[in-house]
Amino acid sequence: MAKEKKSAKEEVVENEVNNYGEFRRKYQKAPLLTKKEKSKLGIGRDEGRASAKHLRVPSSKAKLVLDLIRGKDLEEAYGIVKFTRRAASEYILKLLKSAEANAVNNFELDKEKLYVAEAYAGQGATLKRLKANARGSASRIRKRTSHITVVLKERA
Repeated sequence: MAKEKKSAKEEVVENEVNNYGEFRRKYQKAPLLTKKEKSKLGIGRDEGRASAKHLRVPSSKAKLVLDLIRGKDLEEAYGIVKFTRRAASEYILKLLKSAEANAVNNFELDKEKLYVAEAYAGQGATLKRLKANARGSASRIRKRTSHITVVLKERA
């Protein structure tokens, strides 16, 4: 017995009927979890996280300070940031204090064992301004902003 040859349209319809109700993704990526699902699974309970957005410091300059403290103990990171003469160090000190408070108060982590697990800065919105130039022309000034995130974890 020879099988009947189906058209492409009939095959698609048949597949849709057979796989009805199955959730299919275009690309097989890991699904993003909601806040409720993360709390049920306990994801993020071992870290203190703090982030600040739209800070008036370019991300390239913030990264210079963040590279100094990444992987260091919390007290050592405080010392480095306090004595680093950069504009970003003021913001990063505030973020370290906030991340520490989140770790200690929300998740009961030990303050003595905390270290800077992740510290990164991304580019934020750029404010565009004009500056007067010679002969009636103008040039653009780009005032860059950044989004800075600090994550503290407990050393094992």
